Amino acid sequence: MAFFKKKNQPAEQEEINTGEGLKQLVLDKLNEKLKGTLYDDCIIMPKGYTIDVQIGRTDERDDLKFAQVIFVVKNDDFDEPLIDPVDAQGRSDEETAQMAADIFFAGVWHPIDQSINKKHPIHFSVDFLRQHYDFDMYCQSVVRIGVKDKEPVMLMAFIKDEIAKYLGSKKYYWIRVYLARFNDKQIIEVRVNGSVCSELNKFFQEYVNSWDKGEGFICEKQYAIFVQREDDQCPYKKETVIEAAKEAISRMVKIESREDYEAMSAKVEEITGDKGLAAEIRIFIPEIFAKLTLGFREGDSLFLMEGEGDDTTQIEFKKSQLRSYFYLQQAVLEYFNTKPSQEDVTKIVTNSVAFRELRKAIDQAKENGQEIKPGDLFVPGTSYKINVPDYKVW
Repeated sequence: MAFFKKKNQPAEQEEINTGEGLKQLVLDKLNEKLKGTLYDDCIIMPKGYTIDVQIGRTDERDDLKFAQVIFVVKNDDFDEPLIDPVDAQGRSDEETAQMAADIFFAGVWHPIDQSINKKHPIHFSVDFLRQHYDFDMYCQSVVRIGVKDKEPVMLMAFIKDEIAKYLGSKKYYWIRVYLARFNDKQIIEVRVNGSVCSELNKFFQEYVNSWDKGEGFICEKQYAIFVQREDDQCPYKKETVIEAAKEAISRMVKIESREDYEAMSAKVEEITGDKGLAAEIRIFIPEIFAKLTLGFREGDSLFLMEGEGDDTTQIEFKKSQLRSYFYLQQAVLEYFNTKPSQEDVTKIVTNSVAFRELRKAIDQAKENGQEIKPGDLFVPGTSYKINVPDYKVW
């Protein structure tokens, strides 16, 4: 069965060009607004924030210069860097750099600055899996391009009742809403800490449909920053998960027996020092491999199975609420960047529940004289069970 895509090139891994001259212009224009310190090709701000700039795609046509400028914001309290790709244009490199700096300043830095100075926070209470967290949301500016004769709308208002479902134990979360339309083409993309959360798209569909098709390119973008009121209590570090995940992947492609699997499990548990975390790594690596290679559509949920037999219950929560999930996804993406053989990838994918269910659905369709492709199928999420006493979702 030809399940696998020939290539896996997620948007997050897009190749970045250099463009040193344009990069320096963007840094200079942005620092005129921020009043920070330019050092070692980045801007250093108070409270431990650094802002780096990378130049992606560039083009020139009709006497206009176009550039994708990628802003990377880091802080020791961030679980991952905040990455904001900005499409800018101008009649010169200087105009293009100014537009990129203006968009980043209004869209991203404004709510970050609010969070630093605790200006106008909005409280979000989060309860899931017998845990409670309190967050303050900072959100104000909506960046708009090509919009005419229309009052701005707070984009976060469309998902205000859904936001708490995507927040977990991390100190910081951010949500990016990006909407665009050009004639009949639409883009609706909602990301939580950089990862696409497709189930949130539907809340913006009616709004984007209402935009006038004849107005040319229209774009709206908004960021919201969420800061947990308490310190991060997670007992493990991201680096530990990445290290254990890489070790697990390197051993999974070599497993030939039950003894090999048990040796892999023991090594992962040794690295993590946590039976629950080690189980998450063993379970989710094959499922993430399947998601990135098989081509089926997948929702944002995880389903934790608790209890035994007739007393088994299923608890739904979001992937963004399990912090190890996207650490593992990062490790898998890094592995794909090494260009592994199809045989090694297949060896891991075929151990996933998603692969087995997909194969079953396709075989059943064939028996009924139908033909379905992986892209025709939607998987709400991944079900899993951790047989560890007092297992806690971090």
